[in-house]
Amino acid sequence: MTTTTTTTTNRARTGIAPQRVHALAAAERARYAAANPRSRALAAQAARHLMFGVPLHWMNDWSTPFPLHVDHARGARLVDVDGHARIDFCLGDTGAMFGHSPPAVTAALQAQAARGLTTMLASADAAAVSALLAERFGLPHWQFAMTATDANRFVLRWLRAATGRRVLLVFNGCYHGTVDDVFVDLVNGRPVQRDSLLGQVHDLTATTRVVEFNDLAALEAALAPGDVACVLAEPVMTNIGMVLPQPGFWERAIDLIHRHGARLVMDETHTISSGPGGYARAHGLTPDAVVIGKPLGGGMPCAAYGFSAELAALAEAAKRSAPPGHSGIGTTLTANLLAMAAMRATLSTLMTPEVYAALHARCTRLAEGLRAVIAQRGLPWCVTQVGARCEFQFCATPPRNGSEAGAAMDADLEQAIHLALLNRGVMITPFHNMMLVCPDTTDADVAALLAAFDEILAELTG
Repeated sequence: MTTTTTTTTNRARTGIAPQRVHALAAAERARYAAANPRSRALAAQAARHLMFGVPLHWMNDWSTPFPLHVDHARGARLVDVDGHARIDFCLGDTGAMFGHSPPAVTAALQAQAARGLTTMLASADAAAVSALLAERFGLPHWQFAMTATDANRFVLRWLRAATGRRVLLVFNGCYHGTVDDVFVDLVNGRPVQRDSLLGQVHDLTATTRVVEFNDLAALEAALAPGDVACVLAEPVMTNIGMVLPQPGFWERAIDLIHRHGARLVMDETHTISSGPGGYARAHGLTPDAVVIGKPLGGGMPCAAYGFSAELAALAEAAKRSAPPGHSGIGTTLTANLLAMAAMRATLSTLMTPEVYAALHARCTRLAEGLRAVIAQRGLPWCVTQVGARCEFQFCATPPRNGSEAGAAMDADLEQAIHLALLNRGVMITPFHNMMLVCPDTTDADVAALLAAFDEILAELTG
């Protein structure tokens, strides 16, 4: 394909000429480099001993020419080592969904730190947290983990042991942390193990099936053999760009799943933006199990998973009938005292209907503002909102499945916009065009994001 043809195709899809994207990106990289000498120096220092120059290689997914180094963060503000304050709409990709260092969580951590950090024993906080989780999510029995990845991995072990079935079913383009089993995609209608998964020696397609989100016929066909232990799903797909369920999809999907003897596990780690009990509770859905991760402890590493009474009984029976020894479930620091104190504070003071009502109202203003700016610039983009989370996508109508969402992505355009926003004092999630509001986000913060976004689109559209 010639450069001219590629340019025409990209412009027809996104409404933006690639030459303008490249020009903006080059200008913004130069602007960032000039404004952040201390981050540049620290990046050079880190490169001596840190692989890829960062604590975790994902940190290089930001659009910056060298890593931004943070000095401190509080509420909806992040200050870097060069002294620049930025309004944070990334919020640790949901980990700090209730703001950086919420006072109630900070106080709980300070109090607990003087009384013990980890003991591998039960605590009063654990009992209180499990009761709060049962109240919020409507599932009676709970266990804990350090991350949502661990929680998802443990749930798969429990479900396979409880049902005697081996097969996992996921949706194309799903994200459930770094659980190996989910790294299977549909490519030209066929399941393919994802090429980017490092060091995998087993054929995941032998025990993982994948179908498109919102496709009930494909879901039923994949369930028909009767060997699926569970469907693991986000109620709204969020990591390939947000994909909303079509009206009635989940009600019919749950009926199909149960009719074929499988169980439904909903990963609410991102969709907890929907309300105190996640998307399922807000929409009257009844999964057999729920996973909730990073925002649960106000930014502390912790996660939890809950089971229905029937599923918990099966899981407990499977454990009691198994030979003694390590189950492959749990880690030494799971449910440590510090994490339990953070979860109790978050659930008691932040994950409340009153807090969520304010978050949703502010995010609605943000989403409406984004739509207005996009319309004013005449671009064929859409905006999707899930509670306190919203996202703009480079397609005229919201995508219906992972393939459509993936096709709408444009990495060069995303990165140019993200860097330009960062240089204008606003930070959004680096992986796609996702934004979150927290209790500390103000109307002025929303206005600042919209003004910066409009300025950038003006440059891109001319």
